[in-house]
Amino acid sequence: MPSDSRRTARTTSSSDLLDAANLQILRELQADPRVSMSELARRVRRSPPAVTERVDRLRQAGVIAGWRLEVDAEAVGLPITAYARAKPGPGQLGRLAALAQETPEVTECHRITGDDCFLIKLHVRSMGHLADVLDRFSVHGQLTTSIVVSTPVPLRGVALPVADA
Repeated sequence: MPSDSRRTARTTSSSDLLDAANLQILRELQADPRVSMSELARRVRRSPPAVTERVDRLRQAGVIAGWRLEVDAEAVGLPITAYARAKPGPGQLGRLAALAQETPEVTECHRITGDDCFLIKLHVRSMGHLADVLDRFSVHGQLTTSIVVSTPVPLRGVALPVADA
């Protein structure tokens, strides 16, 4: 994840790249990141070299932050997804963040506003496994945990702006 200063710099340098053609390219790539450059070019009605150049510029500017493979956690033996909100104890903010980074069951960790400081997403194999992971975090502060029952809106792409006419 980019730091806040990198994010600000990218926003400034990439805003001129968000023309109608690039927004269309981004929509197509979000829908199908594995699409070939020639197929992408056909979909956006541009030449393959022009599309490849545009995608490269979007990557260099940080608009395209990366390519990811989505793995079904349940299919690999991690059927329980949970979120833990963490409120670190005095002097524990950095330690809690470091623990989240080094814990393989943590797939996301966000620093948030409000009463809690972190929102942590976990994938585990059992309730006992969840308890073990949470025990590692609880020595650094207070936790509030929620178990995911269903996911009506799965991970999806960013809502891209509408191009100026």
